[in-house]
Amino acid sequence: MQASPERPPAEARRSNSKKGLPVKTFLLFWFILIILGALATYLYSNHLKQQMLNEMQTHTDQQIQALKSDYEKQLTALSKEVSGLQGKVQSFNELLTFTKDNANNKTDNSNKLYTQLNEVKQQLNTLQKKMDLLK
Repeated sequence: MQASPERPPAEARRSNSKKGLPVKTFLLFWFILIILGALATYLYSNHLKQQMLNEMQTHTDQQIQALKSDYEKQLTALSKEVSGLQGKVQSFNELLTFTKDNANNKTDNSNKLYTQLNEVKQQLNTLQKKMDLLK
């Protein structure tokens, strides 16, 4: 084996610095790629989060609209039912008044009408409570 001629120190430094430059460039390139990858990941996750929030808001709005529609249907049905019962109560009151005016001691019709009237009033009160709960 033959001994290699030694280089002067200035030449050796130039050679080392030329070898060091591509390594530094390579490391800087990878560092920039890593930073860009992290930034892209962050931006994409924010995009997905915003998209998910928009979908959830749309779904929630649809559910609220469905509940509102159902509530309005129930309220309308109860209002109609209460109106019908109020009409029945009024006609029972008229019938009761007529029966009282024409009743004698031998008939028991007024008690039957009072019983029916009380039942209708109880139903009306129950429906009124349901309407109050829905409001």
